[in-house]
Amino acid sequence: MNTDNPFTTDLEGEDDYPKRLLFARTRMSGRQRNYLDEHLPQWKINIDKAPQNLGGQNPADWFDKDYQDYALEIGFGGGEHLLGQARRNPQCGFIGCEPFPLGVAKLLRGIAQYDLTNIRIHCGDGRDIIDALADKTLCNLYLLYPDPWHKKKHHKRRFINTENLAAIHRVLTPRGGFLFASDIVPYVDWTLIHIRASGLFRLVAQSVEDWQAPPSQWFSTRYEEKAQREGRSTTYLRLQKLGGTIRKTGKK
Repeated sequence: MNTDNPFTTDLEGEDDYPKRLLFARTRMSGRQRNYLDEHLPQWKINIDKAPQNLGGQNPADWFDKDYQDYALEIGFGGGEHLLGQARRNPQCGFIGCEPFPLGVAKLLRGIAQYDLTNIRIHCGDGRDIIDALADKTLCNLYLLYPDPWHKKKHHKRRFINTENLAAIHRVLTPRGGFLFASDIVPYVDWTLIHIRASGLFRLVAQSVEDWQAPPSQWFSTRYEEKAQREGRSTTYLRLQKLGGTIRKTGKK
C-alpha cells in the first residue's frame, strides 16, 4: 500500500463482513490535482498523529481553535451541504469524510473561495473518525445519500447497520442530532427498521409529510438535484439521540 496516498484503501478480504470498502475514482484535471497537492495538507486530519486522549480523541485536537460545537458529515460528495453549514455556523467545527478525490478537490476549492477555517477533512471512511472520537463529542452527524448497495448480497455493506448505529449514538452529545437523507425507498425502509430495532434514536417528525420536508438549515447537493430531475423524492429522517443500550436483534 502507498501510505503517501490518502485515497488508497486495502481491499484484501473484501468479501468478509465488516470490511470497509472504498472505491475511489482517481481521474482528475490538473487544476483539481493542484488543489489536493497545495491545499489538502492544511485541512487534512491525520488520525494517527493527532493527540491521543484517554478514551478517545476530542475533535478540538484537529482544529487550530476551540469551537462551541463539532459536527461530522460522512460522504460529503462535492461538499455543497458541508460548505453551506460551515458558512452559516462559524461557531461550529465541521469534519467531512469523503473517499473520492474529485469530491475532496471540490470541497477544497469551496474552502478557498469562502475563506473558511472551520472545516477539517478525512480522505476515507467516516467510521475511522467515529472510532477515533471520544464519547459525546459531536452535536450533529449527517449521512446524506449514502450508497444504497442495491443488490441483496451487498446489503451487508450499507452504512446503516446495528454496529454503526451504536457507534453514532456513542459519539453524539446528549440529545445530539443524526440526519439521514436518501432518495432510495428500500434503503429508507431498511434504515427505519434498524433505527426502531436499536432503541437509540427518536424520530423527530409529527407526520409522514415531515419526512419529505428538508430541515430548516438545508443546503441541497448536486446529487439531490439530479434525483429530483429524475423524479425521485428525498426522505429526510431527523433523529435525536436517546439514552439506553442497543437491543439485540440478531440479523442486521
